Amino acid sequence: MRIHDLIHAERFFLSDGGLETYLIFDKGYELPCFSAAVLLDSEQGRRDLTEYYERFLDIARQSGRGFVLDAPTWRAGVSWAGPLGQPVSEVLQTNERAVRFVSEIRMRHEEDALPILVNGLIGPAGDAYAPDEILSSQDALLIHAPQIHALGRAGVDMISAMTLTHAGEAVGMVRAAAEIDVPIVIAFTLETDGRLPSGQPLADAIGEVDDATGNGPAYYMINCAHPDHFRDVVETGGAWTSRVGGIRSNASRMSHAELDEAVTLDDGDPGELGRLNAELMRFLPNLHVVGGCCGTDHRHVGCIAINERCRPAA
Repeated sequence: MRIHDLIHAERFFLSDGGLETYLIFDKGYELPCFSAAVLLDSEQGRRDLTEYYERFLDIARQSGRGFVLDAPTWRAGVSWAGPLGQPVSEVLQTNERAVRFVSEIRMRHEEDALPILVNGLIGPAGDAYAPDEILSSQDALLIHAPQIHALGRAGVDMISAMTLTHAGEAVGMVRAAAEIDVPIVIAFTLETDGRLPSGQPLADAIGEVDDATGNGPAYYMINCAHPDHFRDVVETGGAWTSRVGGIRSNASRMSHAELDEAVTLDDGDPGELGRLNAELMRFLPNLHVVGGCCGTDHRHVGCIAINERCRPAA
């Protein structure tokens, strides 16, 4: 299956939820640098990842949705090699191992009624909640190309750049993916005012990236923000909304600064989150992928999958 089929499918596809927050708060893992890729190094870790993904695959199957299966590589870029205490070569090998791992899961579960795309995740070179450094597009290209190329060699169907804080880094990522002709999705994170952490309005960021790359991204996503933080932005409308193809929202209404300091998980109301996502679909005509981010799990994605029947959590 190719991303073309996802974009033109009559039904939307699901993704998983907040993998890292689930592993930390529900499974008790200590993830260095918030990297879920470290679980690939142990048998127990691989079992927990498999169980996690399979629960979401069951939801997709039961609700008649397709599924975007993420390799756990969000924090497996070369800029994280030093903080993780690993050589760059080892980090890049981790990306290839992660793709093989989720590809095997796909082989066991994919069927005509459950189409699955393998998605390579990449994240920002710095803090995903606050841009400690604004990268130029050229610097971003040099930083992210090794990981993007490794994911491409491993055979991903697509790449998603998640929790991006500024447009320049996104431009470099898109250009790196174009070098190997792999479709890429750009997902910006938004603050409580609906703007990127850099302060740029979402519409302007999408326009900047499209102008610099010739509409290079397959589509854009919004992730790591509660629907209340950006509903007004998408409701206002504009031609740019046709470029938004995915939403992975947070369960919590807290700001990024508050989430960064939280010692307990705010998992919000799964039923409410399902209904809020359903409302957003009215303003985003080309929505293809819907799932969760921080604080969400199978309960939230289950409500999103059957959004027309969601009820408040008990």
